[in-house]
Amino acid sequence: MTDPVLEVIELTKSFGAVTASDGLTFSVKRGEIHALIGPNGAGKSTAIGQLSGEILPDSGRVRFNGHDVTHMPTYRRAQLGLQRSYQITSLFPDFTAEDNVAMAIQAQQGHSFQFLTRARRDQTLRQPARLALKRVGMEDKAELKVTALAHGEQRQLELAMALATGPTMLLLDEPMAGMGQSESLAMMEILRPLKGEVGILLVEHDMDVVFALADAVSVLVKGAVLMTGTPEEVRTNAEVRRAYLGDEG
Repeated sequence: MTDPVLEVIELTKSFGAVTASDGLTFSVKRGEIHALIGPNGAGKSTAIGQLSGEILPDSGRVRFNGHDVTHMPTYRRAQLGLQRSYQITSLFPDFTAEDNVAMAIQAQQGHSFQFLTRARRDQTLRQPARLALKRVGMEDKAELKVTALAHGEQRQLELAMALATGPTMLLLDEPMAGMGQSESLAMMEILRPLKGEVGILLVEHDMDVVFALADAVSVLVKGAVLMTGTPEEVRTNAEVRRAYLGDEG
């Protein structure tokens, strides 16, 4: 867990007069959970958008698993093993949990979502879909439609869809958003065993979650990294407390 799987090098992105990324530079080691934190408006969402390929930077580079992906479209990055989740769920509500995972696998293989019949019958899709649901503790929910799932279960389903594609790294944008305490704890217990197996860049407002899960933390302020360190180093850094954690002392 030493070589970086993701390298972010001097990313700059402006929207009019607003600079959302200002020489953004950090790296994520292979298999580590790396948290990206910062106050509202610090540029976290813009950073994730640039890493996933949904936003093109004005300058700078993104390297993933040895490839320069700075100008690659989102689907190509996904094919290389870089997957992301969103703050708002993006599921097919009228299909079952297993259908959703099977279609995610099918899309990763380069097929269109319109071939739903194949996704529902092809065991080369159904078997890994069931395994992915088991990994997130949802094997007993496989035949339920998304509309019958609780919010936390829908977030778990999104994670199952990402894991089913065999990613090298996950970009998780506030995976605990809208969850109650028990749902957040359940998600933490799903993410924790992924350490060492899948690299994770975690954007999360819940500091208890960040400090419990992360191997490293990068603190964003005004589109730039203020510091990167261990959770304990970040927790005890006076500059971080003033800039983000709200400690004036």
